[in-house]
Amino acid sequence: MRCMVIVKASKDTEAGVMPGTELLTAMGKFNEQMVKAGVMLAGEGLHPTAKGARIKYSGKAPDVSHGPFAVTSDLVAGFWLIQVKSLDEAIDWMKRAPFDGGAEIEIRQVFDTEDFGEALTPELREQETRLRAQVGRK
Repeated sequence: MRCMVIVKASKDTEAGVMPGTELLTAMGKFNEQMVKAGVMLAGEGLHPTAKGARIKYSGKAPDVSHGPFAVTSDLVAGFWLIQVKSLDEAIDWMKRAPFDGGAEIEIRQVFDTEDFGEALTPELREQETRLRAQVGRK
């Protein structure tokens, strides 16, 4: 199963405060362990919301809001995309992440094509398979 690990934003990440060398070194080692174990598929940190935008779809025309946005629990500072056998394995890996006090992450399973069942017609299934192959996913 694939899981998205969402790293929640904080006042520091929203202020653009970069992590120190010690944390970057520890995070590099952690990421290397996940890559060597075949767990990590992708992972990145994100710029603060001051450099981003939101689009809200309600009605005919989408409504665009530019950041910054108030620091709440729904802001994201970074992510990993990992491949594991279970949610428990994902939790075990993420408990090793070298965060200090105050950091918060969320782990969510990513839908696979099979999860959509009969709602995914043969045409849609073929399209999904073709698109996944084009972006290098199985």
